[in-house]
Amino acid sequence: MRCARLLLQRSHALYRRTVNTWSAVGAAFNVQHQRLERLQKNVGLFGVSELSSPAGFQMALCQALREAEFLVHRACTHPPCAVTVETFDQLSDSLCKVADLADFIKVAHPDAAFREAAERTCVDIGTVVEKLNTNVDLCQSLKNLLDNEAVLATLDPVTRRVAELFMLDFEISGIHLDESKRSKAVALNVKLLDLNHEFLSGSQLPNAVEKQVLPEHIRHCFSIDGNRVQIGGLYADSPNELVREAAYKIFLYPNASLLVCLDELLACRHELATLVGYKSFSHRALKGTMAKNPETVMKFLKLLTEKLSDRTSKDFMMMKEMKKKTHSTNPEVMPWDHAYLSGAIRTEKFNIDPSVYSPYFSLGACMEGLNHLFTQILGVSFQTVQPKMGELWSEDVRKLALVHETEGLLGYIYCDFFRRPDKPHQDCHFTIRGGRLREDGVYQLPVVVLMLSLPPPSGKTPSLLTPSMVENLFHEMGHAMHSMFGRTRYQHVTGTRCSTDFAEVPSVLMEYFASDYRVVSQFARHYQTGEPLPESLVSRLCESKRVCSAADTQLQVLKTDITALL
Repeated sequence: MRCARLLLQRSHALYRRTVNTWSAVGAAFNVQHQRLERLQKNVGLFGVSELSSPAGFQMALCQALREAEFLVHRACTHPPCAVTVETFDQLSDSLCKVADLADFIKVAHPDAAFREAAERTCVDIGTVVEKLNTNVDLCQSLKNLLDNEAVLATLDPVTRRVAELFMLDFEISGIHLDESKRSKAVALNVKLLDLNHEFLSGSQLPNAVEKQVLPEHIRHCFSIDGNRVQIGGLYADSPNELVREAAYKIFLYPNASLLVCLDELLACRHELATLVGYKSFSHRALKGTMAKNPETVMKFLKLLTEKLSDRTSKDFMMMKEMKKKTHSTNPEVMPWDHAYLSGAIRTEKFNIDPSVYSPYFSLGACMEGLNHLFTQILGVSFQTVQPKMGELWSEDVRKLALVHETEGLLGYIYCDFFRRPDKPHQDCHFTIRGGRLREDGVYQLPVVVLMLSLPPPSGKTPSLLTPSMVENLFHEMGHAMHSMFGRTRYQHVTGTRCSTDFAEVPSVLMEYFASDYRVVSQFARHYQTGEPLPESLVSRLCESKRVCSAADTQLQVLKTDITALL
């Protein structure tokens, strides 16, 4: 973490100010949003004019397919040179601009009609991409480039690498197979798109049971719908052991149709992988990553488990001792106990109560802190942007421009931070449009969405964050900065479109700023009194993160282990 220390040393020297009033950025997130003027022209989602209605997805799709047809013809007829790679990248960009946008809208838009139209578009674009990845003529145009040593010598390293990555896409899709097997590979890929959507959608739905199944004294802890109780999560932090156990067993209870879907999905993955020449789907998925193969991954996980073994055992002994103090009838640490017991140990040792911290972490203050941090170490700042009618999918979304002190506008970040009905309870980053150098010499600005599940402001009370929420905010903003600063000529490798096992590095690095007092002290202040967060509270918070950290890591290793087997 030497890099983090150097950045923090620099920010410590420059990061000095006292703020008595909210800046434009802070105010944008600490007050209830103003409604947009309904008389304005509807510019469409993200300013894409076609997307002023769900039907517009079909128009955007048709336009992308026309562009793709033209670019495929150009790639197949143009002599091999740098233009070949540029044409491939334009082809990728024309399809990704529709697919990536639709991929976000299908999960985030509150209107079911928009979600359904976006889902159909994702499937249609995915089908086209799989067909292109087995297009022999298209592949041959790239192969002609990579086999021509004289032409390769004229390419810069980035262009050559991008060409190799495009060729990898052909190879893992089965371009080397005969026509009938290529067709089968396309069909399997299309089937996987449907199965993935079915499984992911189903796994996020709550499970319901009759009220009489649960003891009467815990029913109020869940959502009640008539004679049924809806359980949509694990309630892992509940102090009531019976609530945790009921939520764990009911929410994770095997769904027969989903199990059938999962079995079919895994079988389809394996069939596809072996068809195109790989030992397993994991071998195919890890091709081109830093890890390279599942053997490397498993070797790392086993070594990590060995190194953590003693500390993990001590952590679980501490949890077992803590459980005795709760007067539980079951002395063993059960699967639904881990999060609660580790939190209870932290509270006992360091008196960590999230409600003590939250008044100091209003969302506006945190955004001001990020803004000032980025200004000092990266030379960029946020500027609030007034969205146009129809540009947003929800009125509580904020739009920010990221502006560099010398290079100007770098891109846009849409902040979908607040909870709302039917919104997924997940923190994530979506690329809507990747950056690239266009053929007219103008740089195509990246556009991203950060989606969190924070409490919305209410009346005069702003959105107040727990320490874990602050850490998640910094983490996701790390992804956004990766997208903004990962400026390349080719959108195929821009920002977070890198090796999947590297994509989390910038965001994990950002988490360290969220718990360093030299940074936190500059923005964490009580939203009512202006009092700064005491350094002792930050020190206790940092110390508490080490509690049960080995057990936390070991559980993550287990999850990764299971995923690798899939």
